[in-house]
Order: sequence, then structure tokens, then C-alpha cells
Amino acid sequence: MAAGTVVSRATGFARTAAIAFALGTGPLGDAFNTALIIPFIVFDLLLGGILQSVVVPVLVRRRKQDPDQGQAYEQRLFSLVLLVLLGITALAVAAAGLLIGLYTGKFTPEQQSLAVTFARFFLVQIFFVGLGGLCGAMLNTRGRFGAPMWAPVLNNLVIIAVAGLFLAVTRGSATVESITPGQVRFLGLGVTCGMVVQAAVLVVALRAAGFRPRPRFDFRHAGLGEIGRLASWMLAYIVATQVGFLVITNLATRAGRVAHTEGVPYGAGFTPYNYAYQLFQLPYAIVAVSVITALLPRLSGYATERRYDLLREEFSRGLRMTAVVIAPGALVMAALGPPIAVLLFGHFNTSGADARFIGQVLTAFALGLMPFSVFQLLLRVFYALHDTRTPAFISVANVAVSAGVGLLSYVLLPPGAIVVGLAAGFGLSYVVGCVIAWTTLSRRLGGMDGRRVVRALVRLHLAAVPSLVVALAASLALQPAFGTGTLHAALAIGVGGGLAAGLYLLAARVLRATEITEMLATVRARLPGRA
Repeated sequence: MAAGTVVSRATGFARTAAIAFALGTGPLGDAFNTALIIPFIVFDLLLGGILQSVVVPVLVRRRKQDPDQGQAYEQRLFSLVLLVLLGITALAVAAAGLLIGLYTGKFTPEQQSLAVTFARFFLVQIFFVGLGGLCGAMLNTRGRFGAPMWAPVLNNLVIIAVAGLFLAVTRGSATVESITPGQVRFLGLGVTCGMVVQAAVLVVALRAAGFRPRPRFDFRHAGLGEIGRLASWMLAYIVATQVGFLVITNLATRAGRVAHTEGVPYGAGFTPYNYAYQLFQLPYAIVAVSVITALLPRLSGYATERRYDLLREEFSRGLRMTAVVIAPGALVMAALGPPIAVLLFGHFNTSGADARFIGQVLTAFALGLMPFSVFQLLLRVFYALHDTRTPAFISVANVAVSAGVGLLSYVLLPPGAIVVGLAAGFGLSYVVGCVIAWTTLSRRLGGMDGRRVVRALVRLHLAAVPSLVVALAASLALQPAFGTGTLHAALAIGVGGGLAAGLYLLAARVLRATEITEMLATVRARLPGRA
């Protein structure tokens, strides 16, 4: 799973970089990226969180308890979800203008019109995102984790090809004013085709795993109401989260427009926020997503059997294994944020100044990587216990902190730095969420193996501090000779990152961080030719 995630994220960054090369981080990039997130927001708001966090525990229990191993239940669920997706997609496409209006602030009329046109193409993706999400959830309950991790690679490759062709035609000079209707259609249809390919791969994988889709509309007394009851609180959680994202997106787009008007020499709006967020998620995606995906079915099984001692042990092990990569990853990413962004994005329609600002936002995001990852693991314990109510209340606190810090940033910081404040508020909100979630679960389960977890986190962070210092020192030491361009970025990452990795392993050995040894043994056991 981690291997699939690495390839998926690598091609995902190539996709994001290709889009940045073609569209830049200014008004055109903001119009495109704002439209591109809308289908995922609508999907998450109405169905996504339910599929990811409610359906898996229910299907695990149905496969254990139903005489037909949950086959009829899955067929009814599949039929119902497809019907709902069709309805949501049709309504969303019709409401494209309204949806874009909610998430944009101070766009020019031309920029607003372009974003709406992009959205009409992209909102069709809701159906295919939902289909792929359902197939992925059903594959996870069967212990088939590979296809959901690898399928996005094909999506990324399609989008890379589309962005590359667009860049070849426009030569990196496209703007809101110069882009043609034909070029807009090409981008809209091409990007949407990528999601169609991803969904098709997952449908094929699900059939290969033994599922036979059959239209079944006998929903009454079919037991689907349980998902509805759990989903009601899950929906409340998602609504609260999306309200927070609505505030942040509006602040970011407004900041970008004001910065552009005041002559700030780099893109300072939603696009750098979005690109930095994608970079920030790399360590989390490589390890934590893989751990969470494998963890949730097991946690659900232990919760169903009321074996809370094993549930605590599984959670503790998952968190400690995740921290092996997240602790050094967060600190080194904070130190090397600007060089990473310059190397990945600072080309063609994205200037060096644009890329360095993305790196500054990444540094702010990176400081919140550990609390973000821990919070996601804590959520899965609630979902395994069939509790979606408590996360809904916790999310209100998260949103209040994030939105509050965001509003303060908008008022107190100059336009060219507002988005950095938004990223810092994101991390702080998850610190608050972790404290509340951990305390609640600890009371409910009689502890969360807190002493062992805290000892592990302290050791791993102490081992990572020298890596932070050496990575930052390498980047600063190379600047006088190589400036702040692509060559400096490559050397800073190669030299600083390499030294940081070696120093981390050495420091962890000195501090006797056994979690690293355990993870390395697991990886070696998975390598070809190993027993």
C-alpha cells in the first residue's frame, strides 16, 4: 500500500507541477483550482465521508454476520449509492454558478466566469469520484488494498498529459484574458477523463475480487437505515469541516486578489495554499493513509467483538509506526519548504518568487503535520466504535480555531502573507482536536496506551531535531554560492535531506527508538525475495 501511495503521490505532484507550469499561481491558477476542488467538496459534503468512515465498519460486520456474507446488502448499497450520485451530479452541474460564488472572494468578472465554466466540466466528476470511493471501500473490507492506492496513478498520468499539451500550445503564457474557449474545453474534458479512468479501474478490481453488481431496489427493511443513522452525525462533522474550508477558501481567494491589485510580485491566493497543502500531505499519505486503511477493518472487528484491549493495542501500534516517518518528515519539510517548492514548481508560468511563497506556506503547514495525522487515527477509533456523533462536536472546535486564526491573519497580516497564517491556523486547530479526542476516547476505553505513545513520540522527535538543524543549515550555507534558484533547491534537498535522513536513523538508534527497527523489519519482509 505504501509503495502504491508513493507512486500515486509522486505522479500526483507531477500532475500538480504540470498544472502549475501551465497555469501559474495567479488569477488563472486560482480560477482553475477553485473550480477543481468544488466536486470534491460537494462529494465529501453529501457522501464522501460516509463511504470512507461509516460504510467500512458496517460492511465488515455484515460480512461476518449475514448468511450470504453481506452480498445482498452490498448489492442494495451499490444500487442506492449510484442513484444518489446521479442525482447529486445533475443538481451540482446545474448549480455551478452558485457553488463557485460561495467559494470565491473578489474575483474579477472574467475570472468568475472562467471558474464557472471550468466547474461545469469538473462537477461531472462527482459521479465517478463516488463510484470509485464506493468500490474502494468495498475492496478494503475484502482485504484488497492495492487497487485503491494504485488507481489514482492513471488519473494523474492523464492529467499530466493534458497539462503538458496545454503548456506546449500556450508556451506558459496563458492568462485569464488570453485563454480561448477551446482551450478551456480541452482542460475541462481532459481533467474529467482522468477521473473516469480511475473509477473504471476500481470497478474492474472489485469484480475481480468477487463482487457481482446487480440492480436491487428493495431498500425497505434491507438494513440500510443503520448507515443512515450513523451518517447523520458524520454529515454534521463534514458540514462543520466544510464551513471552515469555505471560510478559508474565501479568505485565500480574497487575499490573492488584493495582493495582485497591490502589486505583490508573486501569487498569494488560494493556489499556493492548495499546492502547499498537497505537498504537506506527502509523509501522511505514504504512511498514515496506508496504516489507517489497513487499521480500520481490524479496529472495527475488535470493536464488534468488544475486545477493547486489542483495539487499544492496534491503535497504539498504528500511531507509533506512523510517527516514525511523520516526526522527521514534518521537521525536515519545515526546514526545506522553499527549496522543495522551487524545485517542483518554479518553472514556466510559475516564477521563482511564486514557488518560494508556496514553500513558506508549506513550512507553516508542516508544523501541523503530526497533530493532523494523530487526529485522523483517533477519528478511526470513533468510527470503529460506530460513534460519528462525538467527532461532529469535536469538529466544531477545530473549525472555530482554524477560522478564528484565519480571520486574524486576514486582518493583521499584509496581503502577501495572509495565506501563511491560514496554514498555521490549520495545524493549530488539529492540536485542539487531538486533545479533545484523546481525552474522550481515553475515558471511554480505559486509556489509550498513553505512556507508551508519549515516550515514543518524545524519542522520535528528539531524534528528528538534529535533522531539522542540519537540513536548515545546509540550505542556508548553499545560498551564498548558488542563490535561491533551482540548482540551490536541488543541492539543498539532496545534501540537507540526505544528511538529515542519516542523522535521524543514527539519533534514533542512540535513543533506542524501537519503532524504527520494527518498521524497517516490516519493510524488509515485504521486499521481493524475502520470506
